[in-house]
Amino acid sequence: MKSHSFAPFIYIMEVTVKTAKQLRLTEEEFELIKQKLGRTPNFNELCAFSGMWSEHCSYKNSIKWLKTLPRDGSRMLVKAGEENAGLMDIGEGYGVVFKIESHNHPSAIEPFQGAATGVGGIHRDIFTMGARPIASLNSLRFGKLEDKKTQHLLAGVVHGISHYGNCFGVPTVGGEVYFDECYHTNPLVNAMSVGIVKVGKTVSATAAGSGNPVMYVGSATGKDGIGGASFASAEITEESTEELPAVQVGDPFQEKKLLEACLEVIETGAVVGMQDMGAAGIICSTAEMSAKGGVGMHVDLDKVPMRQQNMKAWELLLSESQERMLLVVEKGREEEVKKVFDKWDLENAVIGHVTEDGLLSFYMHGELEAQIPAEELVLGGGAPQYEREYREPGYLATSKDFTIASVDEPKNLKEVAEQLIQLPSIANKRWIYHQYDSMVGTVNTSTNSPTDAAIVLVKETGRGIAMTVDCNSRFVHADPYKGAMIAVAEAARNIVCSGGIPLGVTNCLNFGNPYDPEVYYQFVNAVKGMGEACRRFDTPVTGGNVSFYNQNPDGPVFPTPTIGMVGLVEDLKKKMTLDFKEEGHEIFLLGAVKNDVASSQYLSKIAGVTSSPAPYFDLEQEFSLQQCIQSLIQNSLIESAHDISEGGLVTALLESAFPNGLGFSVVKTDAGTRSDAFWFGEAQSRVVVTVTEKQRSDFWQEVLRCDIPVLSLGTVTAGNISVDGEAWGEIDHWKSLYDTAIEKHLIKELDSEEALAMI
Repeated sequence: MKSHSFAPFIYIMEVTVKTAKQLRLTEEEFELIKQKLGRTPNFNELCAFSGMWSEHCSYKNSIKWLKTLPRDGSRMLVKAGEENAGLMDIGEGYGVVFKIESHNHPSAIEPFQGAATGVGGIHRDIFTMGARPIASLNSLRFGKLEDKKTQHLLAGVVHGISHYGNCFGVPTVGGEVYFDECYHTNPLVNAMSVGIVKVGKTVSATAAGSGNPVMYVGSATGKDGIGGASFASAEITEESTEELPAVQVGDPFQEKKLLEACLEVIETGAVVGMQDMGAAGIICSTAEMSAKGGVGMHVDLDKVPMRQQNMKAWELLLSESQERMLLVVEKGREEEVKKVFDKWDLENAVIGHVTEDGLLSFYMHGELEAQIPAEELVLGGGAPQYEREYREPGYLATSKDFTIASVDEPKNLKEVAEQLIQLPSIANKRWIYHQYDSMVGTVNTSTNSPTDAAIVLVKETGRGIAMTVDCNSRFVHADPYKGAMIAVAEAARNIVCSGGIPLGVTNCLNFGNPYDPEVYYQFVNAVKGMGEACRRFDTPVTGGNVSFYNQNPDGPVFPTPTIGMVGLVEDLKKKMTLDFKEEGHEIFLLGAVKNDVASSQYLSKIAGVTSSPAPYFDLEQEFSLQQCIQSLIQNSLIESAHDISEGGLVTALLESAFPNGLGFSVVKTDAGTRSDAFWFGEAQSRVVVTVTEKQRSDFWQEVLRCDIPVLSLGTVTAGNISVDGEAWGEIDHWKSLYDTAIEKHLIKELDSEEALAMI
């Protein structure tokens, strides 16, 4: 083991194994730190290791499996994990920058600030690379909507996202929201940001050039967010509210100024490297930038702009105060850089310089407070890497025993459909998305023409970027390997149904405690399934986030590997929408019909069967279907396309009918399939399309050429709905049920004052 010699220290306290454990380091890790340093660390240094070796920063329990994911692709402009976010070529000299991350634990304790700072943090990952954020998405999971705790978390998280995003001025264009008991007390708040940058104009998070000044810019540092990375690397308990100071406080107006200042200062050419101060704050940005450049830094912590007096060295190192950046600039150009940040009324200060020795040396008023080799702190360097024990969860044996014959076929399909579209996970999320500004910046092309994936105009090229976040965690719980493949497939299917070509993936892997062998089994197999699907769709994983320790007192949340995917719409005239266009258009189902209700919302929420396998899925069939859809769209052979997901075929039909107030008359033509499986099952690789009489002949020829199963279901009507010859009423009735379900839940459960405040 390599050791280093250091200058003498003033030890502020005796550091022991007990101290290390209080900082969430194990005894073995404490001994490893001593070996790496060749001595016992002081308290400041131990705090630094605690933050950097936390699960949140080091990925110590996941990195070995993450390395198995496909990380290369023809359109990738930087290697996966090399920068703060993924970067892919979209043509005409521009690239798309994108990333998704979690802010689960902070949102569980303080939902408004937890969600708001999650949005702010992910946008900084984009513009720290020199890209301008153009769109935001989110994936949210909560407990039962009827629960008071859930309503509190829901209201706070949505308010936090809308407040930060609306004020920052980037549209929230898409997302997903699920409600399930397993997320009680531990919601999942995953935020995604997408930006655009000119190729060759990106900035790397790398320190270089001995003697180059290190500059701090942005908001002053306070005591909010101290220990946030470690806080996010432990389970939430009843005592977690005592850790409220670990939740950061955000200021979107300050971040807007920081965005504009950073993009402006990049244009000066004076910036050598730049990184945001996210998880673990100053210690993280100094360590990662130095290790990446193979250099060290001399940092005078007393020169850091502070909001509070007499902050200690360890507090300054670990604070996660928001809206801050660390820059390395060319020596002699400090005033040029300072002038830009002064113009935007942002704190800025030279706090140190780059060194050649590879050491991070932190001083306060001339006294050396900590000295650590940068390489020993970081992921891929000296941070530990573990491979945990895993075994198949016991519940999987029970779920495999399920057969559809054990479920009685419903006598009244209409009643089931009415219940189904009012389930909170399926019903209209307008109460949520009406709080988001989806049109700021005038780049969102999807608001008035609904598509399976959000589409945003890239003004510089005239092309569109399709983007989506997807994961049916019930499927992953039922079969981690297949469920993760389905998550990737659904994301790609949404982009393809919108007229796009899938490009790449960013993921947010939300799981329980990695020391639980059954949880780790879920993680390992989800990563394997995700990797296989990404290879088939040629969508490399450009980066992302792992969030472990998502548990409540009753156990872990469903394994939730959220997939963020971007695609390219080369010709916006070929954009495809999901809405029925005109009465008389013929409705077709593309994809194989299966006698399958496994893990569907119908089975779990209506029939009350919570243990079943994942639904039918075949990766090659999915790939062939998507190739066929792409061809149909490019050749202008369909008028609408909508994939079948939660709620099955009947929900997809209703969602296509709602936008224009049209209806449909459809019939189950597959005699070998049960009615509940046909209308409510969630077997994968199926898409509803509509076709005009003029397109019909060429449509059939193309589908037969693709060798894709196809059924003619019926026709679009003026507004009435008929299923298997039974009149189901007018579309307005169904739209009212769908639109108001979540509001009705909230009004029913809240008193009048609370209800008025939330709605």
